[in-house]
Amino acid sequence: MRLDKFLKVSRLIKRRTVAKEICDGGRVKINGNIAKAGSTVKTGDILEITFGERQTRVEVLEVKENVRADEAKDLYRVIN
Repeated sequence: MRLDKFLKVSRLIKRRTVAKEICDGGRVKINGNIAKAGSTVKTGDILEITFGERQTRVEVLEVKENVRADEAKDLYRVIN
C-alpha cells in the first residue's frame, strides 16, 4: 500500500492530501530512510513521522485497504 494512503486509512493523518504533503516534505521515514508518498508500506515497517517539534514512531502491524474508525488503531503500534 502507498505510504500516504496508509497514513490516511490508519488515521495517523486525517486527510490523504495532508499525508502526501508531509511525505513529500521529507518528514516521514520508513525503516530509517526518508520516504515519498508513493513508497510501499508493509507489515513490520517502522514509520517515523515528524509533526513540527513532535516525532511519532509506529510499527505497522497490518495493512488493510479499508477499516472502520474504531479499528484503525489496530493497524499500528506506537513505539517510544
